Amino acid sequence: MVDKVVKPFSVADRYAVVGNPIAHSKSPLIHEAFAKQTGQEISYERILAPVDGFEATVRELIMQGYKGINVTVPFKLEAFQLANTLSARAQDAGAVNTLIFNDAGITGDNTDGAGIVRDIEQNLNIAIAGKRILLIGAGGAAEGVIAPILAHQPQALVVANRTIEKAQRMVSKHLINHRQISASTFEGLQNQTFDIVINATSTGLSDTALPIPSSIFAKGCLAYDMMYGRETPFMQQARASGAQVADGLGMLVEQAAEAFYIWRGVRPETRSVMQQIRDLS
Repeated sequence: MVDKVVKPFSVADRYAVVGNPIAHSKSPLIHEAFAKQTGQEISYERILAPVDGFEATVRELIMQGYKGINVTVPFKLEAFQLANTLSARAQDAGAVNTLIFNDAGITGDNTDGAGIVRDIEQNLNIAIAGKRILLIGAGGAAEGVIAPILAHQPQALVVANRTIEKAQRMVSKHLINHRQISASTFEGLQNQTFDIVINATSTGLSDTALPIPSSIFAKGCLAYDMMYGRETPFMQQARASGAQVADGLGMLVEQAAEAFYIWRGVRPETRSVMQQIRDLS
C-alpha cells in the first residue's frame, strides 16, 4: 500500500484523468467536490492522450509537476507496465487505474475493486459474504474486481464469458487460494441462480442484450451494471425479472474516493457527491 500522509500545501497540487476518449469523464467534477468538502487545495483536469502516446503523456505530466493521475480506457494495462512499484491489488488486477508520482518514481494502484465492494456493501447495504455471485465478462473491468470480491468470502463466484477459455484463464489465477471461484459459458448458466449479478462487459455502450437467461436472478437479487448514466439492456432484463438494479455511478465515485485517499491522506464522504453527479446528469 502507498503511505498516506496529510500535509499542508501552499500551492494547488495538480492531478488529472488520462484517457482516450476523455471528454465524457465526470472525474473532475467528483474530485473538485472531494477537494471542496475536505479543504484540500488541488486542481484536477481531463487530459486526452494519443492512443500510442500514453507513456509520453505521463512523462510530460511528471515534468510539469503533477502529483498523480487517474487512468481510464484504453491505458490501464500500459499504466501497469509503466509503474516501477505496484500495490498488491494492482498486481492482483494486472491493471492500474491510479498513478502516484513522487521521489520513489511511479507507483501504480487499482481502486476499482475497492470501489465496487464499498458501493455494494455500504451504499446498497448488501453483504457479499455467503452470497452466490455471477460476474459477466472476462476483460480488464472484471479482472480488477475479482480479488476484492473474493476477499469478502462469497459462497461462490462464477465468471461467465462468451469465450470460456478467457474466463478459465482469469479464474485460474485465483484458484489456489479460492476454491469457490469457477468459469462458465453463458449456456452453462441455465438452472443456476445468483444473489448478485455484475455486468462487467461493455455491451451497454452498444445497447446489446446479453445472452443470459432471466432465471439467473434469484429473489431479492442485486443486478449491478458497471456502466452508468444509461438504462442498459442488462438492467432492463434484470428489472423485468424483479431484481434490484444499480448502475456503476457509485463504483465510479467510490473508486475516485479511494484514489483521493491515496493521494491526499483523507477519505471524503461520497453519498452527497453521488447525488450531485446524478442531479447534473
